[in-house]
Amino acid sequence: MRRMTLAAGAAAMLMTIAAAGLAQQQAGQAFFVGNRLGLPINPGDGAFQAMSSNVKVYGAIYSAESCSYDADRGVIVVPNRGVAQNVQTNNGWVSFINHDGSVHTARWIGIQTPDQRTALKPPLVLNEPLGSDIAGGMLYVADRDGGTAPSDPAVSVVRRFNMKTGAPAGETRVERSTGFNDIEVADDGTIYATQTGTGGQTPDPMSWQVWKITPDGNASMFVQGAPLRQPNGIAFDPQGNIVVINIGTADVLTFSPAGQLLKTETAVQPGNDGLVIMKDGTKYVSSVQNGGVSRIRPGRPAELIAQNIPNPASMCYDAGANQLVIPMNANNGLAFIPLR
Repeated sequence: MRRMTLAAGAAAMLMTIAAAGLAQQQAGQAFFVGNRLGLPINPGDGAFQAMSSNVKVYGAIYSAESCSYDADRGVIVVPNRGVAQNVQTNNGWVSFINHDGSVHTARWIGIQTPDQRTALKPPLVLNEPLGSDIAGGMLYVADRDGGTAPSDPAVSVVRRFNMKTGAPAGETRVERSTGFNDIEVADDGTIYATQTGTGGQTPDPMSWQVWKITPDGNASMFVQGAPLRQPNGIAFDPQGNIVVINIGTADVLTFSPAGQLLKTETAVQPGNDGLVIMKDGTKYVSSVQNGGVSRIRPGRPAELIAQNIPNPASMCYDAGANQLVIPMNANNGLAFIPLR
């Protein structure tokens, strides 16, 4: 009789534990980010101890397309695309990289598995981030939903994350766009985004687009068609104009805030992806197809300052070290170009 009572009590205890676990899973877990290099990796696994200072780690980059500089932390913020959408959704993450290219935090946002992310409060979605920018204490990334199969059309989504906590802070879906490439964000939260569209022998010029998204989420077409030719990188110049570069041409196009074409400059190479504009108006343009970086000083022709870089994509300016940082797409690395 006593054995049966103990067995019943044990069974009841197991049921209670299982119910508590299920309730916790249903309730969700508070959002958290990953620790910088050290142990434990997961902050919920105990007191953190930093990695010893005589160790440097390089890597943590996988199919990265863009980067931004976090002046508060003094690190380069790199969204990693992870695997393709048709392989695994919600697989992207964000790394922190030091000025010398070593890893600060391998996975800041996105330490959880895709399944774990859906149970977080708030839930985390980061599918395949391309362009990125930091403005107003927020990290903005050009992401997308869908695109997992021909029957699942892709939809552009700009996702926001709090730069202090890493927590998701909202998103803007643009159903009429099939995929933003690069973004630039004004201090007031206005977003300008490029949709590269189609190339090849029979391109659709109407697919070449630049969008404007107001802080309240209203999305409208800013520029469409020529002189765009598969637009990619986008940035503001010192006057507040919007500068766009093309993959399909070497053109560097400057538009007014009203969308009027003000100026066309020419990079040394076509096939361009990344764009950085300095305070003095100097432009740096990276060619993902031809491997070079052009410098265009105001009123002067373009000159090549670096060449034969494998697939230099979008790039950012690391103000803490006065250098350009360029993700290298499928090469899973970052290129660093000191500026003199």
